[in-house]
Amino acid sequence: MLLRLLFVLLIALNIAVGAWLLLGQDEVHRQFVTDPGVPKLRLLSELPPSSATVARAASVTPPAAPSSSPVPASPLSASAASTPASTNALSYACMALGPFATQEDLRIARNALSAQVQRARARQEQTTQSRGWWVHLPPSPSHGAALAQARALAAHNIQDYFVVGSGDDQNTVSLGLFKDPANARKRRDQIQAAGFPVQMSERTETVPEYWLDLIPIDSGHFDWRSKIRDPAIGSHSTGCF
Repeated sequence: MLLRLLFVLLIALNIAVGAWLLLGQDEVHRQFVTDPGVPKLRLLSELPPSSATVARAASVTPPAAPSSSPVPASPLSASAASTPASTNALSYACMALGPFATQEDLRIARNALSAQVQRARARQEQTTQSRGWWVHLPPSPSHGAALAQARALAAHNIQDYFVVGSGDDQNTVSLGLFKDPANARKRRDQIQAAGFPVQMSERTETVPEYWLDLIPIDSGHFDWRSKIRDPAIGSHSTGCF
């Protein structure tokens, strides 16, 4: 019995000591978590912000918005902007060559100048050309009256005439068609001296003429005369196309 009692007392004593260690030492454990002189551990969230953190936060602060007031440009920058990018830029101007008598002449000229032009086009125009000067008597009211005028000319020893029998100039006595106006005036004066009411008029016709419009690659060094030697061909400036 004594041994059993001692065993029970020992168990009860162990339970009491264990309860005291578990429940009665909280403040002691909280007070001596670390050794004396060793600083306590803290969470990062519990630490006050350091100077490095403040500096880093300042470095990522967005820059201030730029001022809306315009900054005046300096005279030097303005003059530099107005200066051409290249002083050796090629110059060009639109021009027309012609007139060419035929389309074939124009085609040959276009092929000869193709390496020196940026763009070229052919065009046709209608022009009035002189066919010569006509010396004649005024038209008669009838064919018989025109024949009477012709016999009167022959009586004055005037030759080289004929009576127009049809067309717009019907019943007119023609006295010659001349290329040179000086020769036409001489013939007119001869007939006029014989006492006839002679007239002198220019004969014209509408004919096509051909032009070549082009834009040279460099007008300052464009020598089209070296390729087209026809003295009848000229040039003048024209609108660009």
